[in-house]
Amino acid sequence: MTLYHDTLDRLGKDICAGRYRPGQVIPAEPVLCAQLGVSRIVLREAIKGLVSKGMLEARRRTGTVVLEQSRWSLLDQEVMIWRADANGVDLALGSDIMELRRIIEPAAARLAAERASPDELKTLRAAYEAMAAAVDGQGDYVAADLEFHSTIIRACANPFVTQLQSVMSTVLRICFERVAAVPGGRAHSLPMHRRVCEAIEQRRPSEAGDAIIELLDDAERDMRKLLRADPEAFRTPAQTASVAQIQQRADRELDQKNNEEMLEERHDSIALT
Repeated sequence: MTLYHDTLDRLGKDICAGRYRPGQVIPAEPVLCAQLGVSRIVLREAIKGLVSKGMLEARRRTGTVVLEQSRWSLLDQEVMIWRADANGVDLALGSDIMELRRIIEPAAARLAAERASPDELKTLRAAYEAMAAAVDGQGDYVAADLEFHSTIIRACANPFVTQLQSVMSTVLRICFERVAAVPGGRAHSLPMHRRVCEAIEQRRPSEAGDAIIELLDDAERDMRKLLRADPEAFRTPAQTASVAQIQQRADRELDQKNNEEMLEERHDSIALT
């Protein structure tokens, strides 16, 4: 990773984790350069990158301001990765992802049943068989599950939808890892995957769409159950520690800023007297 990308990554994660909140002016260049250990040229390029992603806006006489999340390029792969790395997948992000999957995957499954090539059908069947083997303790279930869904997206032969899948892959992996860890969850979802696979193989678009809706319903129930029982379920220990450290750091900086403002007010008051 280059120094530019490392700086972009660190600032992006800090914004996503809430160290710099919407409406807040990020520290001045000399301060950020010292904190990040980079030159002004590198910092300016990283800030330009975040501006292009809708996360920051340079304002005259104000400084560089963090924008509301609604302004961010949420389908940008780096932004999605930063959100997932900074906070894991909370109920809001998880619900948004499931909603997007409901919009995309049933239609993609129907198209895949019509358009999938013989090689894509073989890949889909191989992914299902790998999931079945993993349920019996042989292989990586999550990797096979991702390949199963990615194959359906590719087989629908729509380049825009295919790009969405690549953007979502990081967050989907986190979701799949946690949901697949539910006791009995893998074995329970396997027949649903089989129905999707068979409907696509047998060129039955309507059944393929219905089967994947059933699968998504089941996955969303498991996800919501996990998040309600444990809001931290979709965070790794490293993510939880990182977010706590960022929040502590932000609190310290806010306290320091408040202290400096109090000292300035006191100085001004003494000067007036």
